[in-house]
Amino acid sequence: MIAESNSRFSLRCAGFAALLIVSGCHHERVAQLPQQALPPRPVYAEQPVYAPPQGYPSQSQTQPLGRIPVTPVPPGGVSPEDLDFVASHRPIATQEGFATWYTAAYKGRKAANGQVFDDLAMTAAHRTLPMGSLIVVTNLETGQTGAMRITDRGPFVGGRIVDLTIASAKATGVYRQGLARVRVDVYQTPKPIESGGRWCVQIGAFRTEQQAIELKQKLLQAYSDSNVIEFPGEKSYWVRIRPQGDSREVAEYIARHLHPAEGQAFLTRLD
Repeated sequence: MIAESNSRFSLRCAGFAALLIVSGCHHERVAQLPQQALPPRPVYAEQPVYAPPQGYPSQSQTQPLGRIPVTPVPPGGVSPEDLDFVASHRPIATQEGFATWYTAAYKGRKAANGQVFDDLAMTAAHRTLPMGSLIVVTNLETGQTGAMRITDRGPFVGGRIVDLTIASAKATGVYRQGLARVRVDVYQTPKPIESGGRWCVQIGAFRTEQQAIELKQKLLQAYSDSNVIEFPGEKSYWVRIRPQGDSREVAEYIARHLHPAEGQAFLTRLD
């Protein structure tokens, strides 16, 4: 995720009265994805703070929300052509952090790209890389590598940058370790990394549905022109806020200033 210009962003959000509180292997001349540090500790101030920034776009300024189209990937996640591409090109972006692995909560579950999740496919989840991006994950402890495509969103845990399927985890040595420091080299993206995109903020995890519903109601009051939903995860509940037009700028602002008393706020790309 490459941050927007601070100067342009500050102009958009000027006049905001109060913070929202609801709670490496370096490649030369290669663009760098920023390190993702653990988020700041929650803030627990008791004051009315559910007010959107003055720069928040109105419905007349943006396009209506729409369904995110399916982004298919080759059978098995990567094709022979993908492997040839990796072998003959240099990465366009690099990121280091911790990787974990995951599996579907139930058979037939669809990944965020719209296709059925497959434990045996060389795929992975990332919060902000464009869907369908071709990446290579290298285990920095063992040196094992694997090429894969981004088909899902996550991990929604602070300090972790990529979630691998069982196949991807075994190929990179992450399966037995469970948690490993890795380098993610990005080789190809169907859409630009630094501009455009459709964005949201995902907030959680909450232990109970009631906690998620209460936060949803507060966010609906502050962002009446946004789409705010609560939904169940595998063993928890989540809240997602999609600004009008899936605006990256507004989503980034919310993610930076929203400090839930329970859970964390994660900036997430939808497409």
